[in-house]
Amino acid sequence: MANAFDPYREALVMEHQTIWPDEFEDWSAAEKAKVEERIHASPSEASELDYVRQHTGFARVITVTPGDIERVSVA
Repeated sequence: MANAFDPYREALVMEHQTIWPDEFEDWSAAEKAKVEERIHASPSEASELDYVRQHTGFARVITVTPGDIERVSVA
């Protein structure tokens, strides 16, 4: 289950990870990179956000949803 945005953990994020569902497998790496940049720029608005504890801090993991695509495409 995804976590809510957490400013404390966010300050300790050392790594960003993006999980792409199979429905986006035909997208090019360039298209995905552009969307990832926009989604990670505003993690508090991501539909599915998780923080994974690491030795040096946290990894922010966002699973891309159609809602996220729609939100960053409008921006």
